[in-house]
Amino acid sequence: MAINRYWMVLAATVLLAQSAMAHMGLLFPMGRGSIGDKKHFDNEAHAFIGYNKKRTLPCNGYNQVGPITKFKAGEVVYARFWGPALKDDYDDHLPNKPGKNEHQINQARHGGGFCQFSLSYDGGKTFHLIGEYKESCPDFYYSWPIRIPKNAPSCKERGKCLLVWSWTAVNVPQFYINCADVVIDGDDKGKLKTGKGIEIVDAPGHPQNIVKNGDKAGDKMGLGPKKEDVDRNLDVEWM
Repeated sequence: MAINRYWMVLAATVLLAQSAMAHMGLLFPMGRGSIGDKKHFDNEAHAFIGYNKKRTLPCNGYNQVGPITKFKAGEVVYARFWGPALKDDYDDHLPNKPGKNEHQINQARHGGGFCQFSLSYDGGKTFHLIGEYKESCPDFYYSWPIRIPKNAPSCKERGKCLLVWSWTAVNVPQFYINCADVVIDGDDKGKLKTGKGIEIVDAPGHPQNIVKNGDKAGDKMGLGPKKEDVDRNLDVEWM
């Protein structure tokens, strides 16, 4: 009985340690609360929903407008990720990919998972899917191409126009979401179609204990974007 209790406590301790180190968030476009958001950075934009009482939907508790990135309808966006392990090395380049026996950054990526990218025109009340990557996302060592739909209407209202990244992790039931404030130069006469939304799990009011398949790379560099995912993300008009 005592032995079983010991192993239960040990397992809980390991899980808690994994949870505490599970930090990764959107770097480009710069998300609210991320490393380049000088007004709101507090190192928790990279935590999962429910990490504490502040980390809530829709934008992980960051409700103030952050850095604004401008895009045009039809533009390809090369999304990137950041976490505390990168420290200040984040500006305009990806980390150098290590050789077989070289040191790798401990990314706390859990071996990947399922990433979705979406646009919101109403400050996170609704999400319109524009891309997704399976198994190996996220990862510091790669960029992740998505396209602003060619039929995307213009969106220029501060606080309403968002590009959103969400991630369902591997092994541990954790859901991450970051909101980047954007301006979209699109069709002023265009209308936002009723499109596919995103999958929200492991958050209050949503399905619980959900995990996704990964790439078995742990916290090291994974396999990167799958070609079929890239092709779909750049060819499909999601909205």
